[in-house]
Amino acid sequence: MEILEILRYVSALLLVLALIGGAGLAARKWGVPGVTKAVADKRLAVVETLMIGPRQRLFIVRRDDSEHLIFSGPDGVCLVENIPQSFAGRAPKPQCAILAAAEKAPA
Repeated sequence: MEILEILRYVSALLLVLALIGGAGLAARKWGVPGVTKAVADKRLAVVETLMIGPRQRLFIVRRDDSEHLIFSGPDGVCLVENIPQSFAGRAPKPQCAILAAAEKAPA
């Protein structure tokens, strides 16, 4: 009788954990009103991050159809640049002749 009770408790625990996991997946997929939105409906996304120093970072954040370059450091956060939509998704052209020559050199 004792083994059957332990098996019943373990199976009940697994069932509860499975229900909690299923509810989390459903909330992520369809969203919970007032708490979160579904992934397709979100307007804000972090496109890329770059560590500059131990406590300094650069972020490219997309909001609707525009992107913003944001610097974050221990002193606070600063908007560095608004990236025009025409440049979004393209690699920037090098600004000096040394970088341009390095890109053309065979690897």
